[in-house]
Amino acid sequence: MTGPLAVNVKPMSFTAGPLGTIYVSGAVSAFAQSQNNIIPGDQRSQVDMSNAQVFVQKVDGVFQFFGEFGGYSLPDLGAAYIRSGDVPNDFWGILPQGYVKLQPSAAFSLEAGKLPTLIGAEYTFSFENMNVQRGLLWNQENAVNRGIQANYTAGPVALSAAWSDGFYSKKYNWGLLSAAWTIDSNNTVAIVGGGSFGTTNVASTLATPIFLANEKIYNVIYTRLMGAWTIEPYYQYTEVPQINSIGAYHSASTSGAALFVNYTFDGKSALAGFSLPARVEYIASTGSASQGSPNLLYGVGSKAWSITLTPTFQYNLFFIRLEGSFVGASSTTPGSVFGPDGNKTTQARLVLETGILF
Repeated sequence: MTGPLAVNVKPMSFTAGPLGTIYVSGAVSAFAQSQNNIIPGDQRSQVDMSNAQVFVQKVDGVFQFFGEFGGYSLPDLGAAYIRSGDVPNDFWGILPQGYVKLQPSAAFSLEAGKLPTLIGAEYTFSFENMNVQRGLLWNQENAVNRGIQANYTAGPVALSAAWSDGFYSKKYNWGLLSAAWTIDSNNTVAIVGGGSFGTTNVASTLATPIFLANEKIYNVIYTRLMGAWTIEPYYQYTEVPQINSIGAYHSASTSGAALFVNYTFDGKSALAGFSLPARVEYIASTGSASQGSPNLLYGVGSKAWSITLTPTFQYNLFFIRLEGSFVGASSTTPGSVFGPDGNKTTQARLVLETGILF
């Protein structure tokens, strides 16, 4: 979790014989949204359950595990909202993440199962992030993959390497490497990169968009803590090569940057429990429609930017946050953007999420 929301530091636990202590926690939250320039199939206003999840885990010893069970939705800037009753079937099932972990030493571990990606500065589920909705750069990233991951820590440097099916394709040809350097207690830099090392030629689905399943992707992420402030800029580059068999007759790429900022009020002030997260983004795509490049945004060669503000309040297990967001696009292809005819180039949303982290 990136904050400002914080998990329950004293979750439920029980002793399971030789397995040792098992911890049980979770997230339950409701979601309401109102927007303009709706995408066909979406709704102007709606209410839904954004999370109804239980986490079961063992966090010590040589053998460890994590399982995430339940329902969820994926509020996402610039894309139609899919209700939580439909998302598990369209994406990763009612066990969206679950893996076993071997930790033979403090420095080395090995994980296998349905793993969270190493890519990006935003996590998969709404409560894990500064903002309720994931951003435009997140739309280029994989989120959950089936595979294995090795982790090694040497002093201030943390290294991870993963081999997986990328965008949940069942084609095990994705590799990712991550290197994070904790400069000091207030500064961290991470470099992550990888992608497909073969051709993934499967039917395109919401969980496995065919062009992105064949991409290469790279991140540079910097995190700065300054008292009550958290500042996190990151840069992302992606490229889809020419692969005629998937309909990419010419290469295309995206280049984008985002800045996350959060201010958390002091616990002794009159505004204790309040935080003010914000995100700004810009992303541009390349390619040639006449040569058959894939559309990676709102038409081949399109660009977009966004701003999101998410005032947040948390008291013990309870949280509530109100979010306003705006997306603007340019150099678009008619029919590929917002509104009933796909020709509107802006979309504004107001979102409310409230729940408990138990």
